[in-house]
Amino acid sequence: MVYILTHLSDLEMQNWLSLYIAAGSCCTLALVLSIGTTIAQLYKERDWDSLKTAKGAFLFFPKTWWRWQKLYLLSAPVTLAIVGSFAASLSWR
Repeated sequence: MVYILTHLSDLEMQNWLSLYIAAGSCCTLALVLSIGTTIAQLYKERDWDSLKTAKGAFLFFPKTWWRWQKLYLLSAPVTLAIVGSFAASLSWR
């Protein structure tokens, strides 16, 4: 890995660092929004009422996890578009 890094110019290193920061920022924002949306949906639909039965309690956590996963993974195309357009705007020379 060190061998590869020695061939990158300072500009290329700055660009790669900027891309990693942009991707991390987009993923963090997607995480916060998906958790907030999941909590809002659980509150709106009162899903905790299903915890009264054993079956409902057993299925509550997998259903909640799947709901959050769908919301988070739906942000992937937007994240890729944002980071990709940002990468295209950088000067690589």
